Amino acid sequence: MKRFLTILIWLAVAVFGAGALGAIALHRGEPLNAMWFVVAAVCCYLVAFRLYSAFVAARVLVLDDTRATPSERKDDGRDFVPMNKWVLFGHHFAAIAGPGPLVGPTLAAQFGYLPGTLWLIAGAALAGCVQDFIILFCSIRRDGKSLGQMAREEISSRGGFIAQLAVLAILMILLGVIALVIVNALKASPWATFTLAMTIVIALLLGVYLRFLRPGRVMEASVIGLALVLFVVVAGRWVSTSNAPVPWLTWHSLVPHLTTIPLQEAFTASAISLAVALIAYGFAASVLPVWLLLAPRDYLIAFIKAGAFFTLAAGILIVRPQILMPPLTRFIDGTGPIFAGKIFPFCFITIACGAISGFHSLISSGTTPKMILRESHARFIGYGAMLLESFVGVMAMVAACSMTPGVYFAINSPASIVGSTPEAAAATISGWGYYLDAHTMTDLARLVGEKTLLNRAGGAPSLAVGMAQIFSNTIGGQRLLSIWYHFAIMFEALFVLTVLDGGTRVGRFMVQELGGRIWKPFARTSWLPGMLISSAIIVGSWGYFLYQGVIDPLGGINSLWPLFGISNQLLAAVALVVATTILLKMGRVRWLWVTVVPMAWLVVVTMTASYQKVFDANPRIGFLSGANQLAAQIAGGIIPAAKIAETQRLIFNLRLDAAVTIVLVSMILLMLIEALGQWYAILSRRRQPTLHESPYVRTQWAEGFSGAAHGDD
Repeated sequence: MKRFLTILIWLAVAVFGAGALGAIALHRGEPLNAMWFVVAAVCCYLVAFRLYSAFVAARVLVLDDTRATPSERKDDGRDFVPMNKWVLFGHHFAAIAGPGPLVGPTLAAQFGYLPGTLWLIAGAALAGCVQDFIILFCSIRRDGKSLGQMAREEISSRGGFIAQLAVLAILMILLGVIALVIVNALKASPWATFTLAMTIVIALLLGVYLRFLRPGRVMEASVIGLALVLFVVVAGRWVSTSNAPVPWLTWHSLVPHLTTIPLQEAFTASAISLAVALIAYGFAASVLPVWLLLAPRDYLIAFIKAGAFFTLAAGILIVRPQILMPPLTRFIDGTGPIFAGKIFPFCFITIACGAISGFHSLISSGTTPKMILRESHARFIGYGAMLLESFVGVMAMVAACSMTPGVYFAINSPASIVGSTPEAAAATISGWGYYLDAHTMTDLARLVGEKTLLNRAGGAPSLAVGMAQIFSNTIGGQRLLSIWYHFAIMFEALFVLTVLDGGTRVGRFMVQELGGRIWKPFARTSWLPGMLISSAIIVGSWGYFLYQGVIDPLGGINSLWPLFGISNQLLAAVALVVATTILLKMGRVRWLWVTVVPMAWLVVVTMTASYQKVFDANPRIGFLSGANQLAAQIAGGIIPAAKIAETQRLIFNLRLDAAVTIVLVSMILLMLIEALGQWYAILSRRRQPTLHESPYVRTQWAEGFSGAAHGDD
C-alpha cells in the first residue's frame, strides 16, 4: 500500500510538471501567469532528482559508500577535510552559483520567455546536473584531482596537457570577469560592501566555533550564523545612509593621521581599492584552511542565495504576476538590441550557468571532492545543487519577463540603438511593437531611487527592477520599491563573490598539478611554499586583468569580456569528454548516451557560436568584421581625431578576442580528437582500458558519522 501511494504521489508530481510545462510552451494570446513557471520548475526538478539522478547513481556510476573518500584517507586539516554534507552542499551551491544564473536568463529574455525557460529546465536535468554529478564522482575516485589532471591521465598525456592549459586559460577569463562584476557592483554600494565584509568575519567565527568550540553542532552554528548574517544585511541598509562619525586613518607623505569620516563613507570604496581588496581576499581564501573561511562562508551565503529566491518564488505564488514578455520575440532572427545573434546558438551560450556550466566542473573536481564524506553524497551535492541553481535561473527569467517588454528593452539596450533620452527610447522601442511611454522610465527611475534606468546594459539593473517589483507587490507596495531595488543590487553582489574565492582555490590546485610535472613536491597541496607560490600565481593572473580593467575601460579583462559565455561552454564540453572517457573505461558502454548526448549538443553549439563570433559578416556579431568596420571608418575619416586612439584600442581588442577564441577552440578540438582516438581503440579492442582510480580502501567511519569538524551531530 505504501509503495502504491508513493507511486501515485510521484505520478501526480509528474503530471503537474508536464501540465505546467505545457501551459508555458503552448499558451498564446492573454498574458501567462508566472505561477506556472514555479510549478513547472519545482515538479520537473523533483522528478529529475528522484528518478534520473537515482538511475545515474545506481546504474551508471554504482556509488559505493563502503569506499573511503579522499577526505578520510588524506585528511590534512587544510584542503582535505571531512565536511558535513549540508555544509558541503552550501559550499558547493554557493561556489557554482555566480552571475550566470542571474544575468544569462535576464539577457536571453530578449528572445522571449519560452526558449530560455525550456533550456534552463531541460538543460539542467539532462546535462548540467549530470556533468556536475559525474565529474564530482570521478574526482572522488581519484583523490580529488582536477579536471585537467583527469584529462591527462584518462585521455592521453598530450591531450590532457592541452586540456590543462585550456582549462587554466578559461579559468583566468572567468575569474577576471567575475571579479570585475563584483567591483562594479560594490563601488557605488556601501550596503553591499558592508554586508560582504561582515560575512567574512562571521564565517571566520563560525569556522572556529565548529572546529574548536562546539565540534559537530552544525544546526546550532547554522542558527547563530544565519541570525548574524540577517542582522548585517538589515544593518547594511542603515550603514548605507548613516553619517555617524567613525575613526579613520589617512596618510600624508607617509605620515599617518587619525581623523573621522561618516560611516557610509567608510564603506564606499573606489574601484581601485575594491580591486586590491578582492585580490588580497582571493589570496587569503586560497591559502587558509578550508574549514576556517571558504566552507563556512559559502554555507552562510547559500542561505541568503537560496532564501532570497525561495522568497521570490513565494512572492510569485502569492502575487501571481503576469508574464508580459511574449513567448518568442521578433529578435529570434538575430537582430536583437541587447546582443546580436540568432536564437541558435546564442540562447544556449548566453544561458550557461543555470543549464550547464563548465565552471561547475572545476568546483566538482576542486574543493568539493576533497571534503565529501560518502560517495552517495555526490548525488545530493552534485546533482541537487545544480538543480537549485537552475531554479535561480528560472526565477531570474520570471523577474525579467514580468516587466513590460518596453521597459525591459529600455533598461538593457545600449544608447547607440535606442537613444539616450526617454523620448528617443520610447519612440524606437514602440516602433518595434513594444509600447513604451517616455514618462514610464522617468517615473520608474524616481521610484527606485536612480537618476536614470536607460541604457543600463548587463542584465543586473533590470533583474533588480523585476525582483523589486515582485517583492514590493508582496510587502510594502511602491513606497518600499527603492529599498527592494537596492536590496536586489546588494544581493547580486553578494551572489557573485563566492564564485571568486572557490575558483581561486581551484586554480591553485591546477597550478600545483602543472608545477608537479616539473618538480613533484610542488604538486603536494599541503606543502606550504608550493601553496603560497601557486596562490600568488593564480591571484596575480586574474588580479592583473582585473586591475587593468578597472583603470582602463578598454583594457585588461574588459578586452576579454565577450569570451565569457563561449569559454564557459567550451569548458563544459571538456568536462563531458573526460566524463565519457572514464565511463567508457569503466565498461559502461550501455550508458554512454548519458554523457555523449549533452556532449555532442555542446560541441555543436560552442563550435557554431565560436565560428560566428570570429567570422560572421555582421559587425555586431563577428569580431573580425567588427574590427574591419572600425578600421574602414578610421580610413574614411568618419571617426573624429579625438576618438581615433580609442577606436584603435577597440580594433585591437576585437582582433585579440578573435585570436583567443581560435586558440581555445583549436585546443579543445585537439583534445576531442585525442579522445575520439582513445574511444575507437577501446571499442575496437585495440587497447586495453586503464582506469587511474585510487585503490579501494574500506572506510573506517561509523555509518552515522557527520564529518562536521570531526564531530557528530
